[in-house]
Amino acid sequence: MDSLELCYMSVEELAPLIQERQVSPVEVTKAHLDRIAVTEPGLNAFITLTAEQAMADADEAEAEIRGGGYRGPLHGISLGLKDLYYTEGVVTTSGVRIYEDFVPSYDSTVTRRFKGAGTILLGKLNLAPLAMSGRGENPFFGNALNPWNTEMVPGGSSSGSGVAAAVGQCTITMGSDTGGSIRIPASFCNLVGHKPTYGLVSRYGVSPLSWGLDHCGPMTRTVMDTAHAMNAIAGHDPNDPTSARVGVPDYAASAQERIRGLRIGVPREFFEFPMEAEVRSTVEKAMAVLEELGAELIDVSWPNFYRAVTMGHLISISEASSIHTHLVETRGSEEVGKILRKFPRIEAGMMISAADYLEVLKLRRHYTQESHRVMKDVDLLVGPTMPMAPFPQGSAEVDLEGQTFGAEKAIPTFTRPYDLNGFPAVSVPCGFSESGLPIGLQIAAKPYQDHIALRAAYAYEQATEWHKRRPDVP
Repeated sequence: MDSLELCYMSVEELAPLIQERQVSPVEVTKAHLDRIAVTEPGLNAFITLTAEQAMADADEAEAEIRGGGYRGPLHGISLGLKDLYYTEGVVTTSGVRIYEDFVPSYDSTVTRRFKGAGTILLGKLNLAPLAMSGRGENPFFGNALNPWNTEMVPGGSSSGSGVAAAVGQCTITMGSDTGGSIRIPASFCNLVGHKPTYGLVSRYGVSPLSWGLDHCGPMTRTVMDTAHAMNAIAGHDPNDPTSARVGVPDYAASAQERIRGLRIGVPREFFEFPMEAEVRSTVEKAMAVLEELGAELIDVSWPNFYRAVTMGHLISISEASSIHTHLVETRGSEEVGKILRKFPRIEAGMMISAADYLEVLKLRRHYTQESHRVMKDVDLLVGPTMPMAPFPQGSAEVDLEGQTFGAEKAIPTFTRPYDLNGFPAVSVPCGFSESGLPIGLQIAAKPYQDHIALRAAYAYEQATEWHKRRPDVP
């Protein structure tokens, strides 16, 4: 079988071939490692490659399957982890040089659960330092480059995860999302990116940015692959004090159910915010497809969604400064200074008083209550993932309908609201700009109804062809 085709196959396509021993995990793993060898010098998606261990794990998976020990659809499937997921015996840098010698003594819960499902870890993926940038640029390990146009940002902070999945280096990658860091690169790289309900996927063993906002979730080329990943990683974890005790459905089975009769709210404020004309028209066409599939589009109002970016920013920098204060106390001033100069949000967070922090948390409670009211009579909310298509690297500002915005402030406009209230949200490819850059559609659901968001995303995906496009990378 053609090596490149193996790299772009979905779990749905690969799993039966592996189960029936028509393709071996060794063959699949080698194809991905070869793909990485060809593409990685030009894209910089990985910080650490675990090729030798991956091949050993693939040999073990092949022997296990040959002996009748097939574990399920992820057995022998390639995986890449954002380099803040702890991996026993493998360096975990969190995207900064001062941690390049940190080797965890245990696996994160996500890592362990993927191992239990039989995935093959290929390595640790690039990210914005300490997961603190929606653009995804990294001055320490170099930028991961958007495969659709290497002069454009790939989105962040899970930049390497987006790039690796988009070019067939990995079948499944994992990102983390505090203000949109799964869905932003998913939109910019033409992927499915799912931010689960807060507490649904364990964060144990994942280097934190903000305890109150961090989410862990998958990035893949198809909705069904995301559903299979969720089947492996979702569920209560006693090691994570924020982990929810809720039942977990079969996401893959639920995704295939029809969406006829679903009520989908369209917040009018989303379309009052400035955005690129191509994004607006593309998302409107995508919503029309959902309507053609039998969903009912309902106009709703969410006036305070604008406040999410500011509230989320204040919470994240306050918590980030608390988490990373030890850098100032234990590391040399030169090392820390490089980080603080690049990411002054840590220092800014130190200036926020406890009283101000508590006031923002109170406002967040009101905001979450309002979010429930917005969704009282609808099943889902829909809108653009991003107000723009990918823009040039190094851009501090973006222009939207003649108005200039700071890039880092504009990027999470539509993604941050769901980090703040903890509702699940998925970005799915819905088109391209005239210059060939990806555009994403965002679908959100009520807490713990991730399966309904994925169901709508799957229905849309199956009715369109956008997810089948590949970047022009040899």
